[in-house]
Amino acid sequence: MYKAYSNLTPATNSHAVSTTAWQTAHSPAPAMASATPMISITGAQQNELLRALSRSDLERLFCQLELVALPAGKHLFDFGAKIDYTYFPTNAIVSLLYVMEDGATTEIAVVGREGVAGVALYEAERATCTAVVQTAGYGYRLKTAFLREVFNEGGALAKLLMRYTSAMFAQMAQNVVGGRHCSIEQKLCRWLLDRLDRSLSNELKVTQDTMANMLGVRRESITVTARKLQDEGLIQYRRGTVEVLDREGLEAAAGNCYKAARAGFEQFRSDINSHN
Repeated sequence: MYKAYSNLTPATNSHAVSTTAWQTAHSPAPAMASATPMISITGAQQNELLRALSRSDLERLFCQLELVALPAGKHLFDFGAKIDYTYFPTNAIVSLLYVMEDGATTEIAVVGREGVAGVALYEAERATCTAVVQTAGYGYRLKTAFLREVFNEGGALAKLLMRYTSAMFAQMAQNVVGGRHCSIEQKLCRWLLDRLDRSLSNELKVTQDTMANMLGVRRESITVTARKLQDEGLIQYRRGTVEVLDREGLEAAAGNCYKAARAGFEQFRSDINSHN
């Protein structure tokens, strides 16, 4: 019996905006300002799913869309709870977790700027896992009641959410298979690549304890494996920071443990780009 507890490659389509533009769009409001941060097309398009919407479809959401800070460790929703908000991360990374009754954690999926967390398509729906912000950043949120209203209209957002759900199932399935059949080295490489895909740089702020908890292995195993990857020139590990030096080498080391889930999201990207 358990209780659930609580980034793909850089965007390449024609709507992509620069890191500088992102920083401008997401710059903190002055201390004196008490109003809700202003929402802009440029800012919202930092989330790939929102960027795939037409301008008119995106503006349709503006009456409910909120820009919010997502600090590391924040629970967006917990297992069994009503999901009040749907989140579209920009530079934040969110882990979807199961936590066993003894406190052991298992990550079942990860969400970054490519997608969405907290889709509840019927009113009585409750969370089947817990979503926790792993890498601090920003995102946009919608009230789930409003999302259901837009989804039931059957427009572009509904189609995108269904395509994204298919890609998410592929990621979850690969996590299950990888957890059973992949080596610790392959799982760690895949885990790092999943974050790298959703990060704005090749540096990841993460501790060995976190990696061990997310992968459900002993910390000592992570220490040995990370040292091996460092000796091979794939990563550079400093306390609390992993820098990826050789992405291609890391992908080769991960093997099919990473490729299958990535293929699902690449297909999602191809689908949404072809409909822009």
